[in-house]
Amino acid sequence: MAKALLGYMSSTDPRALAHLMAENRRLQRRVADLEACVLRLQAENDSLAAAAAEAHLLSLDESMQPA
Repeated sequence: MAKALLGYMSSTDPRALAHLMAENRRLQRRVADLEACVLRLQAENDSLAAAAAEAHLLSLDESMQPA
């Protein structure tokens, strides 16, 4: 996308290019942070789902309790 933005610009002002490059790096870091957050949340969700399934297997349904 940076190449498309640079190709779109008609001027070759070094300040504008530096600004775009810095913004591109900032966005790449943000995407990496968000991807790490997604992975962390998926792992947490998996562990919670496993704990819920295990708790469900360990508990007896009311209809199966002794009278």
